[in-house]
Amino acid sequence: MDAAQDQHLAWLARSFGRPDYLPLTTTDLETLRAVAEPVSRYTGSHLFKEGETAGAAFLIEHGHVDLYRTHNGRKRVVARVGPGSVIGDIAMFGEGTYISSARAVEQVKAFRFDRDTLIPELAQHPALCLRWLVAGLRQLQDAQRRIVHLMHKTVLAQVADLLLEESGRNTRNVKLSQSAIATLLGSSRQTVNEAIGSLREMGAIETAYRSISVVDQAILARVAAGDRG
Repeated sequence: MDAAQDQHLAWLARSFGRPDYLPLTTTDLETLRAVAEPVSRYTGSHLFKEGETAGAAFLIEHGHVDLYRTHNGRKRVVARVGPGSVIGDIAMFGEGTYISSARAVEQVKAFRFDRDTLIPELAQHPALCLRWLVAGLRQLQDAQRRIVHLMHKTVLAQVADLLLEESGRNTRNVKLSQSAIATLLGSSRQTVNEAIGSLREMGAIETAYRSISVVDQAILARVAAGDRG
């Protein structure tokens, strides 16, 4: 085991799920060495594609990944995930096919967990199993919180809320395109474009090709809360 992979696994042990839930033992860490395969993807390449047999799950260590589905020949982004996110595991555990494609937005480092190798080990190591469960539940909780948070808001408030959340993860630089934002919010692109224009006029953001920079988070927060004053 080389030093680089040791470093990867140290990050995995520290970050996966909730470390305060059943600390990993030496045996657990040795198991991770056996089942976690470090992989990397360059910008635009895939971890998996929609319709492929779900034979593995992935834990993102570095970089961001777009999850998208193809409908009538058009790609629609349904989520963007980053470090600490587990993807593909629901389809993997269900022995089905991936329902979306996972494409690297930038250089991505991840851990690949082969189903046939992982499942027997989870059955033998309760701490690892619990960590995996918590990681999955945390992502479901985040999705539920976003849905509840956006209920009954105008599109303008929803866009402001999404930009505020995304900018906090990416040092105020949001790499989502306006089309991706529309897909994530279930709104038309024209409506989202109008909201982006309004936020730009308020001085909350600046826009460039396929990117948005947050200039004033306080303004975004007020708009997200329903206050346009």
